[in-house]
Amino acid sequence: MGFSVSGAAAIIFATMFVTFGMWFTASANSFEAISEAETDKGDRVLDAQNTAISIANVTYDNASSEVTVSVNNTGATQLSVETTDLLVDGQYRSGWEDSATVAGTDTRLWLTGEQLTMTVTNASQPDRVKVVTESGVSATSTEVTAV
Repeated sequence: MGFSVSGAAAIIFATMFVTFGMWFTASANSFEAISEAETDKGDRVLDAQNTAISIANVTYDNASSEVTVSVNNTGATQLSVETTDLLVDGQYRSGWEDSATVAGTDTRLWLTGEQLTMTVTNASQPDRVKVVTESGVSATSTEVTAV
């Protein structure tokens, strides 16, 4: 048994050590990424379960051609005005965020028990209005009062 057998065995063991190190690192990183993704999904599901909104009223002003929507945050999750969406007769509406008010103040955070009021221009009285939160929870109203 000369040096060649001992040298070859040393090379094989060193290669196995390096291979195990690379495999372990890759496995640990993959497990961590999957675990983090599962935690994030659980947080999103919990937010959706704790989110609830209800449309208080929808009015259409014939003189100004404006639709005013008042929505109550009835859930336990604080919501953001910027991540709330408005659909009027199935069409996405934007630009209302700048003039929206929460509980009569100009704030971007919509807390539990507060009412968000938004106004958009519409050519005619809508048949249906829908408000969607960032977690996908929505409320729809088919009752539009003309003033």
